[in-house]
Amino acid sequence: MRIIILTILGYLLYRVVRVVFSSRKTFKRNGNGGPIDEMVQDPFCRTYIPLRDAQKKIINGKEYFFCSRECAEKFEKTMKG
Repeated sequence: MRIIILTILGYLLYRVVRVVFSSRKTFKRNGNGGPIDEMVQDPFCRTYIPLRDAQKKIINGKEYFFCSRECAEKFEKTMKG
């Protein structure tokens, strides 16, 4: 009976340790110590994209980032009308 209980406790401890270490995320850092890719959200389709790949557009004096030119155009149409 003790062996069964110790086996179950060992397995549960293994699962807890595994979850703790798998939830730790490592990020590559650039020379300034920050993450390489900052993610931004497209305000039209709500897709997250890396800032370096985003289409930047200034609408009504505010800067927006889009996943594509099509999303930028659709968003601009909704802002005007």
